[in-house]
Amino acid sequence: MITKIVVDADYSDGLRGIDDYSHLIILYWLDKVDRVRLTMRPQGKKDVPEVGIFACRCPWRPNPIGMTTVKALERKGNILTVKGLDVLDGTPLLDIKPYTPPYDAVEEMRCPDWVNNLEY
Repeated sequence: MITKIVVDADYSDGLRGIDDYSHLIILYWLDKVDRVRLTMRPQGKKDVPEVGIFACRCPWRPNPIGMTTVKALERKGNILTVKGLDVLDGTPLLDIKPYTPPYDAVEEMRCPDWVNNLEY
């Protein structure tokens, strides 16, 4: 999915240098979430174990903050074109951060087997 992120013109100077990054981390507010769930099966899959909300990336969180990494395609002024931002149109964005491997990539990472079997 290709998305255009329009940054308020007052903050466009804050985008200086962002063109040098291939990927960005987007933080957003899941404003359509109307309830909190403390346990669930990720993606509603019956073959996935029920886990706590903090052990999955499901939206029904006490503080519904979403995060995703997107591919940066283009910047024109205060408009960023990205690929992979899976949010509803009008979802409030909280922050944009560059993806930087020295800080964001993790060596010797582990996660449950069921995570590797999910379809995205």
